[in-house]
Amino acid sequence: MLDLPPLARFGDRVATGLLDVTGDPAALDSTGFWAVVADYEGGLTCARFAQVRTEAVPAPVPGRWPGPSAGDWTSSLDRAGYTAAVRRIREHIAAGEVYQANLCRVLSAPVAPDADVDALTALLARGNPAPYAGTVRLPGHGVEVATASPELFLRRDGRTVESGPIKGTGRTEADLLEKDYAENVMIVDLVRNDIGRVCATGSVTVPDLCAVEKHPGLVHLVSTVRGELRADAGWPELLAAAFPPGSVTGAPKPSALDVIEALETAPRGPYCGGVGWVDADRGVAELAVGIRTFWIDRAADGTAVLRFGTGAGITWGSDPEGEWRETELKASRLLAIASGAYEVSDEGPRTCRAVTGDSGDGPGTPGRCTRPGPGPELRGRHQ
Repeated sequence: MLDLPPLARFGDRVATGLLDVTGDPAALDSTGFWAVVADYEGGLTCARFAQVRTEAVPAPVPGRWPGPSAGDWTSSLDRAGYTAAVRRIREHIAAGEVYQANLCRVLSAPVAPDADVDALTALLARGNPAPYAGTVRLPGHGVEVATASPELFLRRDGRTVESGPIKGTGRTEADLLEKDYAENVMIVDLVRNDIGRVCATGSVTVPDLCAVEKHPGLVHLVSTVRGELRADAGWPELLAAAFPPGSVTGAPKPSALDVIEALETAPRGPYCGGVGWVDADRGVAELAVGIRTFWIDRAADGTAVLRFGTGAGITWGSDPEGEWRETELKASRLLAIASGAYEVSDEGPRTCRAVTGDSGDGPGTPGRCTRPGPGPELRGRHQ
């Protein structure tokens, strides 16, 4: 086991001094500051820390992150497998079994046994700043996660709960299609229903619908759903109603979950789960959807594997090749950062694209370096 102290980092908030760890969501309604990692498959880790301080994410230290080579990445679904699965989902849609399903693949690469996920955090903060960035390092409990998530899963302020589902992705706003807007509205309706199960009747609203948000290298359509929790509802009830997040499952959610289970070939783990913090003393919390997320799996023999998930929402209007390209777009910048192929110069950042199988040269073939346009522009809430 890696001998590093437990910590949690969310923006400029750093928690240390681990007190206890539990899988019981009721603990989040007790006292103290908690870091939370919820696996897509249902596993929950809640870690309470003794100290919380304000500290900027440290600057990257050259050589501290022993990232994988760009050519070492493999995918749980290759291009042919992924596009075939997209076509299968369209058959389910044609049969009326599902309206939309999120299809994901997990990318994996070996890393050195001494790889520290917090060192990767320093690179992500510089190369891909995100409004819901977070790191949870609990080596003794099998949790080593770093997320650069742009998506709000659940925010709480007292009894007020809010979600910010993302659906619709393009390189620029001009790339967004009618399909993207329709998909966003569909998932907003699903999230309204999920939250409405534990909120007071008539309290669920949609303050923002299909707002365009700019993030490093791409744009998203983002909506906001808000409600007031019933007096008898706490964290166990809220998580049971809202999990897994609707934006990474599909609609209707039960049918989409069945389709996903049949077509995906690897567990998602913390990818598409939830990562964030709960301040039980103040009654506030912020959990991100675990997208743009890395995690480390360690074997008993000491070897370690870095994993990263990417996916796309599939509708009747989906083009299989287009959906594959969307998964590549979402992954390329992050994989380049993790593999040390992201450069910063006086002229601005450059990303050497780490291709994951779409070039025709096989998985992990390095692509050419490109220089993006103007710097990242993170719109809106709690950046």
